Amino acid sequence: MLEIIDLHASIDNKVILNGINLKVNLGEVHAIMGPNGSGKSTLSNVIAGHDGYDIISGDIRFAGESVLDLPPEKRAHLGLFLSFQYPVEIPGVTVSNFIRTALNEIRSAKGQEPLGAPEMLKSMREKMKILEMDKGFLSRSLNDGFSGGEKKRNEIFQMAMLEPKMSILDETDSGLDIDALRIVANGVNSLRSKDNTFIVITHYQRLLDYIVPDFVHVLFNGKIVKSGDKELAIELENRGYDWIKKEQQ
Repeated sequence: MLEIIDLHASIDNKVILNGINLKVNLGEVHAIMGPNGSGKSTLSNVIAGHDGYDIISGDIRFAGESVLDLPPEKRAHLGLFLSFQYPVEIPGVTVSNFIRTALNEIRSAKGQEPLGAPEMLKSMREKMKILEMDKGFLSRSLNDGFSGGEKKRNEIFQMAMLEPKMSILDETDSGLDIDALRIVANGVNSLRSKDNTFIVITHYQRLLDYIVPDFVHVLFNGKIVKSGDKELAIELENRGYDWIKKEQQ
């Protein structure tokens, strides 16, 4: 589904990614961990096509197609979704209008008819129930005045409605208390299937107690330096990242 080949990238003339190689298949959940400044968020933004990053060399292939020349919206049409670490507030645009516009834009790109209001509302209510969201949420301005937990829950709600092939969750656990973390993780787990895949970017192992990954990768100085299963995340929790740093010296 996703293949990253010897990817080097920079921002403001500073090289951040130094040769990323990663292959993610449908039905898999990959966790990417690493210390601050290792390139985790840069990697997620580059995959999604965020402006401001320069690709020095390498390739990103999604569903067998290079997406380096595609803008973010075209990548979204193909089935890529990025849950932001710091979701943007948009006063005056309701959650329901935002999601309806985004969903119908993707349907249009696929040659499908817009989803009717009754069917859209039914789907929204079903997904909101999974995430334990109040129905009044739909009429609120997008992320405006939301708590940290509400913002992250809303990101997962958008993902549930858009049904992407690949979801990248960039530090979704950041700022969440234990109850919000459980709710968000349950929402992600309810959407896992053999027909989609997830990349979970996190500092901490605690999220991976809820969203159990198939593979764990450690990013350091812009490279994946170690890979394993969930036991690797537990080892990082117990030992920190210093031993990784020493191995790379």
